[in-house]
Amino acid sequence: MSSRRLLKAAEAIREVVSMAILTELKDPRVKNVTVTYVEVAADMRSAKVHVSIMGGETQQNLALRGLQNAAGFLQHLLSEKIDTRYTPRLVFLLDQGVKHSIAVAEILRGVLPAAPAVVPESAGESTLVDPDEIDDVSDDSDETDDPDDADDSDDDDEDREEEDGESADGIEDDGK
Repeated sequence: MSSRRLLKAAEAIREVVSMAILTELKDPRVKNVTVTYVEVAADMRSAKVHVSIMGGETQQNLALRGLQNAAGFLQHLLSEKIDTRYTPRLVFLLDQGVKHSIAVAEILRGVLPAAPAVVPESAGESTLVDPDEIDDVSDDSDETDDPDDADDSDDDDEDREEEDGESADGIEDDGK
């Protein structure tokens, strides 16, 4: 499925099938279904529709069975929406990608130590803090939240410029 034509056909099939499942399929077994991707054969006579189904094992099997029973109806809708020489035969496969990623995240959570949280300081620096100690952290800054103090930072910049002998434009000031 490396050609651009097949990729475009697979995307079009994915859009049509996913919208049909969402809006036109009345089977009560088919719910919580997401079409993740579609693989189209080189001759465009068959397409593997990979779906992710939320729920337990029995609910996944029921939804997959409902999709397989509705394959003819979905192929008919596909033939109306997409103009191709052959209407691809749809085969539905359960995509285990989401389930595998959750399992990997659980394994990593058990193996890796808890990541330290980053607490911003008042001077723009950040400090690493143990997540268990976040409730114990208090604001130890001496600054007040007075809006008049916000202008003091500009005065500090001017003082530094005078010490360096340069203005904000990068032009040296002779003191004249």
